[in-house]
Amino acid sequence: MKEIASDKLQLMHIPSADATGHELIRFAHTFNGYEEMGSFEACAAIANHREHSSLDHLRASLFFEARRERHCDDVLDPETLAYWHELVRKIRELVAARET
Repeated sequence: MKEIASDKLQLMHIPSADATGHELIRFAHTFNGYEEMGSFEACAAIANHREHSSLDHLRASLFFEARRERHCDDVLDPETLAYWHELVRKIRELVAARET
């Protein structure tokens, strides 16, 4: 998938509640957290502090977590996958609220 600006993000772009890890990673990469947050360090701080105060912060967190996972394990553990699903659920809620 290509990058999608947060103000252009629509529900149809967001994976379903039962999306696979691969689908979540593809979606995570529709947002370049490093660029949007200004640096690797800024994106990492948002993700590590679980700062979910905005759509961009949620997307940056998912992006960073997907990048982190790429450099760690070959298999997503259930706890990580559940956290990713929670981020996507919150993203979906914010986008849905904006679309109504």
